[in-house]
Amino acid sequence: MSKHVLRTAAAAATVLVLTGALAGCGGSGQGDDGKTVTLVTHDSFAVSKPVMREFTKRTGYKVKVLRGGDAGAAVNQAVLNKGNPQGDVFFGVDNTLLSRALDKGVFAPYKAEGLGHIPEKLQLDGVRNRVTPVDSGEICVNFDRGWFEKRDQAPPESLDDLADPEYENLLVTPNAATSSPGLGFLLATVEKYGDGGWKDYWKKLRANGVEVVDGWEQAYNDRFSGSAGGKGKGDRPLVVSYASSPPAEVLGKKPLPEKAPTGIAERTCFQQTEFAGLLDGARNTKGGKALLDYMLSRTFQEDMPLQMFVNPAREDAELPEVFTKYGRSAGNAATMDPARIDEHREGWIKSWTSLVVK
Repeated sequence: MSKHVLRTAAAAATVLVLTGALAGCGGSGQGDDGKTVTLVTHDSFAVSKPVMREFTKRTGYKVKVLRGGDAGAAVNQAVLNKGNPQGDVFFGVDNTLLSRALDKGVFAPYKAEGLGHIPEKLQLDGVRNRVTPVDSGEICVNFDRGWFEKRDQAPPESLDDLADPEYENLLVTPNAATSSPGLGFLLATVEKYGDGGWKDYWKKLRANGVEVVDGWEQAYNDRFSGSAGGKGKGDRPLVVSYASSPPAEVLGKKPLPEKAPTGIAERTCFQQTEFAGLLDGARNTKGGKALLDYMLSRTFQEDMPLQMFVNPAREDAELPEVFTKYGRSAGNAATMDPARIDEHREGWIKSWTSLVVK
């Protein structure tokens, strides 16, 4: 199963008390019996059954999960429900959208236990502790190795390559306005080509047939030809995903292949960190704090690589071999000052939408 497929499948099988789709309004206090913690998150959240049983065993709380689509859509919904939240904890806001949630007062401060094991570079709100870093990853273009080998064609390596006619009509990306991977990819191009050049780059990508879909699940599982979970039915051999997606494509294979069937274009990546936070107005604050503490425990952190295919935030968390062997880091992912993202994000998204979608 792919990272994304695995996420979806794991989500369906997880021993969580109840899973529902987010409704258009908040503050219902679902599961507010004092024994249930409601976690609001994106569709890709996944955790193993034993790990959630361990949380209940340690704390007495059960976890109810409410999913809200792609991360971008889930964050937007949390902002709309600010002060009247649908749950107690939100997981899935990343560094590309963090300032939007913080500026709107979505989260209440809480310094989670275990924060001392998290590198300071990931603690982007370390002074006020309104959010807790949970995982990190690199948003990168993935390629279907078999598709290119059959055609004796080299896969792209860089952002420049993607605009080359050799790769016409091959790339699919999530929408930057509704998807955090899509937004991360947009920011990678802004960082590469600058304020004066990124729009021209996207004009070239559009002319070269880039396809835009609403969310990551749709891009990876429906449109990407290399997704085992999507049974390879997609016709696009290039997709915006993660550097840690290839291990998901070998999981369960016997014997394990020398290489994963998918790879990454190493000069297309953008660094991402995902955070969780106690929602302002949460009914079960005690349970919410317990869940945040648990998300930084080694038990939870070491479960994430093969559930959500992301890097744990804890420095002392051990990684499974299949993850380290096939989930190679690009090592040179682009980064951007959060203050610059905050200042320009909405304008960049508006301009990008006008150029690429409309």
